[in-house]
Amino acid sequence: MWYAQDDERSRFAGQLVRLMERLATVYEVDELAARWSFSGRERMSVPRAVEVKQELEQIEDLLRQLEEAAKNGKVALIDMDALGRMADEEGANAAFGDLDRLRQQVQQLVEQMAAEQGLEKGRRGYRLTPKAMRVFQGKLLEQIFSAMQASRTGRHEVRVTGEGAVELVPTRPYEFGDSVAHMDIPGSLINAMLRAGGQRTASGHLRLEARDIEVHHTRNTPKAATSVVLDMSGSMRHGGLYVSVKKMALALQGLVQREFPGDFLQFIEMASFAKPRAFGELISLLPKPVTIFDPVVRLKADMANPRISEADVPPHFTNIQHALSLSRRHLARQDTPNKQVIVITDGLPTAHFEGSELYLLYPPHRRTEEATIREAEACRREGIIVNIFLLSGWSQSREDIQFAYRLAQTAHGRVFFAAGRELDRFVVWDYLDRRRSIIG
Repeated sequence: MWYAQDDERSRFAGQLVRLMERLATVYEVDELAARWSFSGRERMSVPRAVEVKQELEQIEDLLRQLEEAAKNGKVALIDMDALGRMADEEGANAAFGDLDRLRQQVQQLVEQMAAEQGLEKGRRGYRLTPKAMRVFQGKLLEQIFSAMQASRTGRHEVRVTGEGAVELVPTRPYEFGDSVAHMDIPGSLINAMLRAGGQRTASGHLRLEARDIEVHHTRNTPKAATSVVLDMSGSMRHGGLYVSVKKMALALQGLVQREFPGDFLQFIEMASFAKPRAFGELISLLPKPVTIFDPVVRLKADMANPRISEADVPPHFTNIQHALSLSRRHLARQDTPNKQVIVITDGLPTAHFEGSELYLLYPPHRRTEEATIREAEACRREGIIVNIFLLSGWSQSREDIQFAYRLAQTAHGRVFFAAGRELDRFVVWDYLDRRRSIIG
């Protein structure tokens, strides 16, 4: 009826508004009678009934808050002003005193736990210090390795006590050029005594000859260089994929620092542009905001033009080609033949460079795919392996999977499929697998 009448200032409109207000009051009174039972003979007016209903709802809210605080200790959930209005003065003072003491105890406990974990309190709350970062990495790696032990067997060596053969360090006969530091002295002396048959020289000494000397086998532990490309394009916001990517990066950095300190590890943030990122910057990385919502985008920007800056370019596209190029430049400076790029993304590339010109093409275009493949071929010529970790995104298609296979095969790499929650496990597992193959 309200929308049917023409003049909002007419007498009929005013009467209609008052009728709507009265109906709303009647609805509240009906709700009061339906939710709570009343006894007694004292009558209540309509305004008083509405006040009683509001008080009862507030009491129910307070009871829920008190129950929640009793379960998890979150005293801050309680509306102290409302609690003070509902309680009598003497009881309120006693309750507030107890709650205040409880609040102080909780605050002291939080501060103590933060100090133990290495957290530092600032203006905007607690922040991660280097100590906290190491603690977090350690816990994260423990979760990853515990999951591996539970679901994948035969990869990690374990020591089992009981009956069995005693494992000895393997040795071999000495050859010219072997280092004396690797000589097995007990084994060499035993060979000399067996050869001499218990006989000694005139001076009573045991003569050691070259054929008696045994040396230990040694294992080569080469250095590896890895560049990790973290997709921070606009699509990584869906399902919180970017959180899993950052979690993986922290785990991988902790693994390399703890187990392979001689390795080189570089992180690359990838969106419309690729940028190197230090380890301390990983926590603050976020997916780029989507600024263009057109179904078809065909843009080109000459980045050599001084009047065009990165701020003028939509930031949320996926430029795998630029990330591979930047990774290749970083890995070229490392003195090891064992180089790899780990690309973590959820789909096809939508941006690439041709010289100084940046192309932003959506839906994904054949031109961008070919430019990315050419960069992968350059990686292969320089001995760089490219492994693809393809996340299961909301818009993933068969074309995404086919391109990932093509990109990895071009650079002699592999494709791994991982859901966001297991990404950290799969990436670290692959790094260890590759590392063991190098050592072997």
